[in-house]
Amino acid sequence: MIFEQILKTKGTEVICVSSDQTLREAATLLDENRIGSVVATNQAGGIIGVLSERDITRQFARHGEKALHMHVSDAMTRDVITVSPRESIDQGLAKMTDRRIRHLPVCDEDKLIGIVSIGDLVKWKLYESEAEAEAMKQYIATG
Repeated sequence: MIFEQILKTKGTEVICVSSDQTLREAATLLDENRIGSVVATNQAGGIIGVLSERDITRQFARHGEKALHMHVSDAMTRDVITVSPRESIDQGLAKMTDRRIRHLPVCDEDKLIGIVSIGDLVKWKLYESEAEAEAMKQYIATG
């Protein structure tokens, strides 16, 4: 299973923010869209960072209510790990595990085309496992 297949089912919508928006504005976007991260983009639409719930929580723990007035650029992860639509779920899971991240932007030739979460990948791995188990049952039954 590759990311391109996941995006065909999940969709390609990505909620983006600018780096000069406040953490309060970003938190509101996360809440309204029921998501765990947003992608920070520049004027040309290029990825400059990812801001997650964890990033906001970390700033709130360090700065209290002042954090809500901080900019996305103050809290976002700048070293963004991405995947291509042709990479496998296993490759994506390895990246997530190695970097301890929960969201991966999907880019095709530096163009943002979607985002997946750890939950999306676990869902597809379960689907894959169930399909393999069913195929084995059919194989054994028809012996």
